[in-house]
Formats: sequence, C-alpha cells, structure tokens
Amino acid sequence: MIDQGLSGYSLPLSPSGRSSMLTPPPWHFSGDILMVDYRVNPEAAAAFLPPGLSPGSDPGAAAAVFAQWQWTSADGAELADPQRAQFGEFLLLLACEFRGEQLARCPYAWVDRSVPLVRGWLQGMPKQFGEIHQTRPASVGRAGPRISPGGRLAGSLSVLGRRVAEAAVTLRAEAAEPPRLHTVPLAHNRVIPPWLPDEKPVSELVASVVDGVEFSPVWSGDAELTLFDDLPADLADLRALAPISVGQGHYFSYAETLHGGRALES
Repeated sequence: MIDQGLSGYSLPLSPSGRSSMLTPPPWHFSGDILMVDYRVNPEAAAAFLPPGLSPGSDPGAAAAVFAQWQWTSADGAELADPQRAQFGEFLLLLACEFRGEQLARCPYAWVDRSVPLVRGWLQGMPKQFGEIHQTRPASVGRAGPRISPGGRLAGSLSVLGRRVAEAAVTLRAEAAEPPRLHTVPLAHNRVIPPWLPDEKPVSELVASVVDGVEFSPVWSGDAELTLFDDLPADLADLRALAPISVGQGHYFSYAETLHGGRALES
C-alpha cells in the first residue's frame, strides 16, 4: 500500500513501511487448544447466522475454545520478540453451512494483544479485548497436569473485570479424530461502516483460506463449562448462546498457515 510517499500493509503508514501494525499474509500459527463441545438452542444459533449461512445438518452444535498462540509472518521475524509473537484467545463457534459446505461461524472472540485484534477485524473476525488464562501442562514436577488419563486442564475469560467464561477438561483417552468444529473453515463478515458522506458500508461474507494444518494427538474427556453468568450490558446478547448441554472436552496442539480469505457469494 502506498499513500503520498508513505507505505505499509496497514496503519500506521511510514516512509519505510516498517511501522505497520500488520504484516501481509501469510501468517503462521502454532498453539495449544482447550476446547469444549456444547449445544445451544438451535433457534438462537440460527439468529446469529447472516444471510447466506444456514444451520446445516447439526443445528445447535457449538464449541467454546481457549487457545494460547505463537505466530509469525512469512520471515519468522516475530520469534525474536515473544511479547509480540504470543497471545491468548477465546472464541465461540457455531456449526453452519454455505451451499452444502460445512463451516463454523465465530459470533464472538476475545484476544489479549492488539495485533491479533486488528488482524481479526481485517478478516471480519469480531475480536475484542479480554483476559485469557489457560492451564499449562508439565512434563516434569507437580506444578502442572500431564497429558495423560486424569490430567485436568482449565481456561478462563474475563471481560471488563467480569468473569465471562470458565472451562475445565479431565482427560480420559486419545480421540480417534479432531473435534469437527476445529476442522472446517471459519465464516466471517468483513464490515466497514460508512465514514465519508454518502459512502456505502461494506459487508462481505467470507471464509478463511488456510493450509499447513497439523494436529497433535487429541486427548478428550469429561468437560465442565460455565458461560455468561456475569455479563456487561453490551454483551447481553451472549446469553442466547449459553449451553443447554455440555459434551466432551479436548486438548491438543494445532498449527495452520492463514493466507487470507475467499468470498462466499449468496
């Protein structure tokens, strides 16, 4: 991007272009995932789907996902600055379809760093700031669980000083396959509201484009999930996505390379 001698992929622009908050894709991600499958009221889930998406063959299927990520640009430069390269994330996923293609819709997401927040808005992913914490497994000592039967891992999300989500998983055995909602593309709305006089807003339905997907062995077990007991007023709509039942929980490591998006034409 070039603007009157200034350059950069994103704001802020500068003469060299090195001041941009975002580097251009591809972006590489590796992370540790704590995930709980649950079900919501199918009518409530459908209300969070934009035109073009349908609930599909499993209406009401949902997941709460905690993740601790490390990311890099194509050249890997961020690895020299761990504070920039690492972040926590919590997101909700709803099962959906587009013309028979299975997808997952993310109606809400939170991160604890500014770069993934802005990068999410570029994608159409509705990221906000939150405090995300997650149990770290240990391979030595007694200060962390083992990834083995009986290991217990937990996660929490706080927003504006209120605890919004808590989850815990007690591992039982390795799963035969990854949880479904973590294997399908994510569908987002890229939204740019009007700012200039007579400007038309932009709202595009898109899906993520990734490759280089890798899963570690997936451990599954008994799950506990508490959502939305103490919400700020601007998050009151979240109550509609509270669990009506809780399924299994999962813990695994995951990697992907995100290349950008593709349009979903309704």
